[in-house]
Amino acid sequence: MAFFSLPSSTHPIHPAQVRCSALKPLIYSSSPGFFSHAFRPTRVTNHKTHAEASTCKAQNADHHQNPSTDDSITSSKSNSSKTSAGQFERRDVLLGLGGLYGATTLGTKQSSLALPVTPDISNCTDARDTPNGIPINCCPPSAASYSDYTPSAREVYTRMPAHTVSHDYVKKYSSAIAKMKNLSLSDPRNFYQQANVHCVYCDEGYSQSGFPDKKLDVHSSWLFFPWHRWFLYFFERICKNLLDDDTFTLPFWQWDDSSGMQIPPMFNDSKLSLYNCIRNPKHLPRKVVDLAYKGTDSGIDPKTQIQYNCCTMYTPMITHSSAPALFFGHPLLGGGDPDPGAGSIETEPHNNVHDWVGDPSEPNNEDMGVLYSAGRDPIFYAHHANVDRMSYIYNNVLKRKNIEDPDWLNSSFIFFNEAGRPVRVTVKDSTNLTKLGYTYPDLPLSWLDRKPKARRKGLNLTKVSAPKASEVLPIKLEKPISFVVERPKKSRSGQEKAEAEEVLKIKGIEFDKGETVVFDVFVNEDDTTKCNPCKAESLGSFHTLAHGHGKKSTTSRSFAISEVLEELGADDFDSILVILVPRRGVVTIGGVEITFVPKP
Repeated sequence: MAFFSLPSSTHPIHPAQVRCSALKPLIYSSSPGFFSHAFRPTRVTNHKTHAEASTCKAQNADHHQNPSTDDSITSSKSNSSKTSAGQFERRDVLLGLGGLYGATTLGTKQSSLALPVTPDISNCTDARDTPNGIPINCCPPSAASYSDYTPSAREVYTRMPAHTVSHDYVKKYSSAIAKMKNLSLSDPRNFYQQANVHCVYCDEGYSQSGFPDKKLDVHSSWLFFPWHRWFLYFFERICKNLLDDDTFTLPFWQWDDSSGMQIPPMFNDSKLSLYNCIRNPKHLPRKVVDLAYKGTDSGIDPKTQIQYNCCTMYTPMITHSSAPALFFGHPLLGGGDPDPGAGSIETEPHNNVHDWVGDPSEPNNEDMGVLYSAGRDPIFYAHHANVDRMSYIYNNVLKRKNIEDPDWLNSSFIFFNEAGRPVRVTVKDSTNLTKLGYTYPDLPLSWLDRKPKARRKGLNLTKVSAPKASEVLPIKLEKPISFVVERPKKSRSGQEKAEAEEVLKIKGIEFDKGETVVFDVFVNEDDTTKCNPCKAESLGSFHTLAHGHGKKSTTSRSFAISEVLEELGADDFDSILVILVPRRGVVTIGGVEITFVPKP
């Protein structure tokens, strides 16, 4: 399908987007019953906003978020000289303490000096091609004359689930997006220029400041959460400005709850500017989203899919969030190579939902299914608002600590504010939601007790004739492989488990960033024909989302296994059997190891 380009400082527009973006009336109309809850932007007071919710279970789960009275996320001063439990020692990152992070490649700068990441906006790489030859021109207008920005909101308003909002809210949000789309293409607030901002930071359009040979990609590292939080913050402020309504907040797609596990109605009404026709036609309402989607539909019934989704949520939010690096992602320091390793939520379900919404009939699964074009679909912002909400839950409900390393806190990005002016922001200024002026409501989290269960306990498959990992790796993963991995220590005490997480790390994962790559990881399992996320033997997946460009990269994927081995009755085993099953794309596995990571 041919593309055509718009004038300078724009991106190529897909012909289907022209059809999707044709002028439509902004008067909202839909079938009765689509919206069962009235919405009104909520100013935070001493009471919380509740919404009716369904449970992920057949039985009702009575788990609720219970944030502290201070809705801010804990952060620390960047000049602290002490090492807290949630902080990565810089020397440990460089030297690869315990083997979890590995030796970070820093080019010619092997130093323990501060190495926060910041973009070099003076030189944007444009006019690249996808593997299918489609041109990508995602450089936004110049941001050279930026100023520093620190948030200081006077009021705090609550973002609400997209499927619960009122007709009036939908009309208002649709109007905001329509206004953004109608802005001049030279205006950085233009909807498609905002999509370009995402494209340039996610498709290596910028280099790292001070390291011209090192590209910047905010995915697959600890920058994923804070960058997208800032991106949504300014997108929301642009909407507020165009609507002349400071109370407006973005909605979130509540795909972690059974009541919200479909594309929200506001994004499926072709009369609205929130609509995008470049989506998988098989996944429109009332299709239940598959949070572990791997490129093909599972064929299971909706009720079972909801159960699977709840187990999928438990694993990254509970099992794999016991240490900050497992949840947020591995450190990306200034001068380091992109893709050190994604956190649990980014890998699954974030990438899966992108993939599930994208249209497989398009050359690269556009729009949502490939990073360079994902921001062109309005549902992107609701999807990422829920991803942001996962970080809020991690801090305020699960009471788990943020990263406190100065290199993370002092990393910076440049965005365009509601007036279209470029501003520089830091990670540390994104950690307090009160100062950002928004929060999330107190909603049930029925996935909290959906812990995957062992299919068979005490099954020691290491006694079969499986080779050791060193005997088969590295290998191009073309068919399922199994190997034995020795554990550094077995039968740890309760105190030892409280102090450190046992982690299985798949390392030296080589892949092409131009394609989506998926493989499943099992432990002590002899039936890997299907991946059931409600079974403890299924650790999860390695799942990358295709970028616009094709470029070789090397990364890693880490899985917390302390809780899993207890559930499997394998805590006193000297070794475990690991099985890797390719599902999609071409990938090479370099190695594997088990290490211990300190807990906060």
